[in-house]
Amino acid sequence: MLAAVDHVQLAAPPGSEDRLRTYYTHVLGMTEIPKPPLLAARGGCWFAAGPVQLHLGVEEDFRPARKAHPGLRVTGIEAYASRLEERGGQVVWDHDLPGHRRFYSEDPVGNRLEFLEPEDPRPAAG
Repeated sequence: MLAAVDHVQLAAPPGSEDRLRTYYTHVLGMTEIPKPPLLAARGGCWFAAGPVQLHLGVEEDFRPARKAHPGLRVTGIEAYASRLEERGGQVVWDHDLPGHRRFYSEDPVGNRLEFLEPEDPRPAAG
């Protein structure tokens, strides 16, 4: 029986680790986590924020994932979008998912990332 998603793997081109580290730690606010030594020899890097893990693995014939993407739930989506923009990240808002605020961005190698937050279903007090 499935219990949870352990991680999401995205591909990256050889030699992109420094750009990925800067983006995922400085721009997104994630923490780099060490890869096991045998896997570290393959290149790439892993990141976490709370229970969320993103693994970036080196792929020789790399093509960015422009449609397939992780959907990352955030709190305070407006502030998070501002943080990304202030640090050089792209923010493209999308209003097509009922009940959610969301935007898309790309990592420095062109992989698509979705950030979303459920809207509060309770009516505003008045």
